[in-house]
Amino acid sequence: MSEEILINVTPVETRVALVENGMLQEAYIERTSRKGIVGNIYKGKVVRVLPGMEAAFVDIGLERAAFIHASDVISQNSSEDTNDSPKTVPDIRTLLREGQSLVVQVTKDPIGTKGARLTTQLSIPSRYLVFMPGVSHVGISQRIEDEAERTRLKELVEQAAAEETEVQGGYIIRTAAESASPEDLIGDMAYLHRLSQSIQERISRVKEPAVIYQDLPLFIRTIRDLIRPQTEKVRIDSRESHQRVMEFVQEFVTEFSNKVEYYPGERPIFDLYSVEDEIQKALSRKVQLKSGGYVIIDQTEAMTTIDINTGGFVGHRNLEETIFKTNLEAARSISRQLRLRNLGGIIIIDFIDMEDPEHQRQVHRMLEKMLERDHAKTKITGVSELGLVEMTRKRTTESLGQVLCEPCPICDGRGFLKTSETVCYEVFREILRVNRAYDAESYLVMASQSVVDRLLDEESDNVADLETFIGKTIRFQVEPFYSQEQYDVVLL
Repeated sequence: MSEEILINVTPVETRVALVENGMLQEAYIERTSRKGIVGNIYKGKVVRVLPGMEAAFVDIGLERAAFIHASDVISQNSSEDTNDSPKTVPDIRTLLREGQSLVVQVTKDPIGTKGARLTTQLSIPSRYLVFMPGVSHVGISQRIEDEAERTRLKELVEQAAAEETEVQGGYIIRTAAESASPEDLIGDMAYLHRLSQSIQERISRVKEPAVIYQDLPLFIRTIRDLIRPQTEKVRIDSRESHQRVMEFVQEFVTEFSNKVEYYPGERPIFDLYSVEDEIQKALSRKVQLKSGGYVIIDQTEAMTTIDINTGGFVGHRNLEETIFKTNLEAARSISRQLRLRNLGGIIIIDFIDMEDPEHQRQVHRMLEKMLERDHAKTKITGVSELGLVEMTRKRTTESLGQVLCEPCPICDGRGFLKTSETVCYEVFREILRVNRAYDAESYLVMASQSVVDRLLDEESDNVADLETFIGKTIRFQVEPFYSQEQYDVVLL
């Protein structure tokens, strides 16, 4: 599988595209005016404690106060970071009080009307490791499956951590550490220790609310988190950013230095693999399948629902075979769309009903297999009695649609408008209501072109009957800037 990373840098935004076999799989966007804050460490002040929610709001200097649950405060007071039996959550009032100074890290960006989500268990990432001050646990990524390699890495890190006396903390060994040399891991640990010490020094100096530590910019995080041995090329279209990336590569991941290159071409870098077109398609509800079937994706506040239809695909053998092939193709497409659109939270997939249990198993297995490539943590259930597959995908940042779009001001985000017929009947009711309440000689209806056209054409008989009923004339005026749902009834 060939994999390339394209990085487009401009003064206003940075965009990253992960391309596998010539097809866009993931897109990341960071704008100068609205950078993501996941991973940032703040010194904040508790502004409100909510016993009924076992949570508190913390002022970290953002527009909206951030949110922290009691379960995210406990680990700060615990010497071991283990995943043993679940612990009871103590009363939030025993952990935090209003006005208290608190060092926290952002685990989720502000999304929609919700503020950022926080934790007091700090974690500082590098290329191969994540350092967690204050704990002594060493964990390892589940994606490293080779038991011998897992044992080697864990023993290496535990031994190096035991020899370190200046900075105490635990580690999580990242997927990128697979096959890493002892020198690479020890170098990472030294870097993390220096960074941790500088963070502690800044915490003691600054007054809340203040930023203690900011994560790396997107184009450097890409090198830290996304580049892998199978990555063929990383192309960057900014000379200055390329130089900064090369400095980072030379210091931390020298084995990839020959894979990073500056792209000076006149053709925009995202045009190389039709990335712009794929991003535009990812904003649409409908995803067309090659067979002729299609997938409908609806993202709401509560969850994302995905529906599969055979569309124009009529198959060759029988209906069951047609449904099976459509569902298989949809499973592959859905896994890609989840990554590309960065959809998170609860996701419900309504596959076309399959009678054969073996077909259900194969479609479910295909979805699981494709989701293994996902960088975000996913959890998937089996096919329910209703033929639905329920899954969750960890959400830490806004989806692609939330970053690039805003709710439609005309329909207020509903996705549909009242028909001109409906608005006409609303106008009739409004005239009757106003006529009962006020005394006027005549009425002027101001509305959009489509509504006025209907009132003068299809509804003209009803207008005449209404004029006779109220004994007053009704005039109409087109307002070009009115939406189809807007209208005013003016007394004359």
